[in-house]
Amino acid sequence: MPPHVTRRTVVRSLIGAPLVGGALGAGAPSALAAPARRPRADDARVQYRAWVSAADWKSGAADGVRVRPGDVPAIEIAEPTGTREYADPHTGETRVWETAAWTSPVHAVDFAADELIASWNAETPDGTWIEVALRGDYSGGGSTPWYVLGRWASGDADMKRTSVNGQKDDRSEVATDTVLISDKGGGAGITGYRIRVTLLRAEGGSATPAVRRVGAMASTVPDRFTVPASKPGVGSGVELEVPRYSQNTHVGDYPEYDNGGEAWCSPTSSQMVLEHFGRVPTEEDLDWVEPPDHHDPSVDHAARFTYDYAYEGCGNWPFNTAYAATYRQMSALVTRLGSMADAERLIAAGVPIITSQSFEERELDGAGYGTAGHLMVLIGFTEDGDVIANDPASPSNDAVRRVYPRRQFENIWLRTKRKLADGSTSSGSGGVCYLFFPEEPGSDPVRALRELGIR
Repeated sequence: MPPHVTRRTVVRSLIGAPLVGGALGAGAPSALAAPARRPRADDARVQYRAWVSAADWKSGAADGVRVRPGDVPAIEIAEPTGTREYADPHTGETRVWETAAWTSPVHAVDFAADELIASWNAETPDGTWIEVALRGDYSGGGSTPWYVLGRWASGDADMKRTSVNGQKDDRSEVATDTVLISDKGGGAGITGYRIRVTLLRAEGGSATPAVRRVGAMASTVPDRFTVPASKPGVGSGVELEVPRYSQNTHVGDYPEYDNGGEAWCSPTSSQMVLEHFGRVPTEEDLDWVEPPDHHDPSVDHAARFTYDYAYEGCGNWPFNTAYAATYRQMSALVTRLGSMADAERLIAAGVPIITSQSFEERELDGAGYGTAGHLMVLIGFTEDGDVIANDPASPSNDAVRRVYPRRQFENIWLRTKRKLADGSTSSGSGGVCYLFFPEEPGSDPVRALRELGIR
């Protein structure tokens, strides 16, 4: 059975001290150096920037937040500075929440970006949630509105995590989780942005969210139906041991989450990679899954806790990475890779890659289906350099491991345009992927990511 067609068909020293009301560099370009742009075979540009360290948090404008001490600094509520009455559109319930906020300095992008995707890692105890928003600066002057890119909690009892529909101005718009320049050929682009994180807790409460990472991938990738063929490299002969889960064994399960497993390529892929790193839900986490002997209940769990109530699906990219980061000492983000060489370096360092692609059945030998948008896990390469993937669009767990021709796979993943059988044109992801990795400084995954400009 072919995987679900998603809406990506396909869219183009102060640690512990309060930072209440301090400007801390607000409005000025970040003093922290941006990662160097990775060389590419074409004029594609991709830049991922994250705020993760105590120095990063200190560089922003704080309004009622402080930096939590520890090996992994995070911002949390020190003293609420306001309240918000929030009418949850998915429950009909209106509640009052206490708020505090942190706003990044302006981060300069060294090209005119036409897409931005934010992602974050956070803890949201009961009675708390966060909102992540982004405002971009246009190359010709002026700025976007503050676009809300997620109202998010790890659970679903206090509020329903959601993207926000209908956000746009005359030059840009939001497609679920992605800020897009409306007319890529019109010369407009985004050359800087800032991110605002609002932390919310129940009125009169004492709990606080804690945000460990927030960042964004800015990119411009030229329209391309094909990409240059690559030669096998450092990943050849490397295969990571990643658990195998089929989404299709869950067809009909919990239809309230996007009609069940047929649509669960993204959470199924996310769960495979999490379990590769030894992160699994507890028995208590899975108490809600019925019956108790239900097959692969962790996949149902991932679907429930990645579900976007506005999009009505489990394919919101940053909601999947935020879910992954709720597990012990895990970091996760959304970005683009520029080549199979980048992918091989990560595989060689032990990092599986969750890739987004669209294709017709004739374009990927061995798949047996076509799709307008699908996630799978790149887990290695054969000695000849072909791709080894855990493809959740398989009839059983045993059938999940697939070997796909390298040339075909790199093209369907890295291209931005594709021709359909009827002669019309559709789009591709241009190398979008999720990256999950343990928070272990100095580890091979962290070193490999830093070499690719990701921290």
